[in-house]
Amino acid sequence: MTRIFAYNGDADGLCALQQLRLAEGVSASEILITGVKRDIGLLERVQAQAGDSCTVLDVSLDVNRAGLLRLLDAGVKVRYFDHHFAGELPAAPNLEAHIDLAPNVCTSLLVDRDLQTRGARQVRWAIVGAFGDSLTEEARALAGSAGLSAEDAAALKDLGVAINYNAYGETLADLHVPPAQLAAEMLPYAEPLDFARRSETYSRLAAGYRDDMERARRLEPSRRAPGTLQFMLPDAAWARRASGTLANDLAKAHAGNALAIISPKAEGGFLVSIRVPRDCPTSAESFCRRFPTGGGRKAAAGINHLPPEELETFSRAFEEQFRAG
Repeated sequence: MTRIFAYNGDADGLCALQQLRLAEGVSASEILITGVKRDIGLLERVQAQAGDSCTVLDVSLDVNRAGLLRLLDAGVKVRYFDHHFAGELPAAPNLEAHIDLAPNVCTSLLVDRDLQTRGARQVRWAIVGAFGDSLTEEARALAGSAGLSAEDAAALKDLGVAINYNAYGETLADLHVPPAQLAAEMLPYAEPLDFARRSETYSRLAAGYRDDMERARRLEPSRRAPGTLQFMLPDAAWARRASGTLANDLAKAHAGNALAIISPKAEGGFLVSIRVPRDCPTSAESFCRRFPTGGGRKAAAGINHLPPEELETFSRAFEEQFRAG
């Protein structure tokens, strides 16, 4: 039997994977399938047969519906942990779904919830994943219940942010460390604080993050309207890496505003990251799904490919939808 993990390459996907591997052990026949954060159609790459198992972490079920149905029809046992738009769940006895679209959960917290029922929690890695997914209040509350000091909680936050930032890029070449390699680097560490203190890989990520974000913080909005800000990033690897974390930082710095971070793509067109206030009546996910490659969550969503001829249409629609007042 082959055990397959298909997981998002960001902090939430990696920390969910880490929790399960620590709790359940690692199989000699294990296969990992991942990519940059925007690479979410992972199940089309999964080759499996009856008797195999596939655990899916932090990618939309709706986006992966065709691949999921193919695996279920083949008799593959599938576990699915996610907090993005799912649509209708397939009615299949070999599907175990842990789907929760609430704005205060992420995949790492869903895995922690499941492991808690089995007495196998790896809660500190769940905290790292929540911090990385910008669920700061939830992560701090979990850190407090786990008895962590403020200093240790801050270290886990820095770790989560750095792991998450590493996943942003158009291709694996943009990243400091490919997600599959990062998963291998993390695996020996049951204690994330040890990984933060001892890993040369993490030291490299942290230094790269600081350098990239120093450049990013010098950016000024390319477009302003009441209640909205838009930022156009340069066509550079550091900007593609910084885009997601920059969006989260700007959302905190400009609370109450909807933000769009627009990044040029090498083959033309743009990647778009959107952040909106949690109490916004229109969700970022529903707005982004107006566009063919859009999706995400209520407060954080994106568009994987916006054609150049649609940029002005997007900008006007964004300003109109999220206009203050």
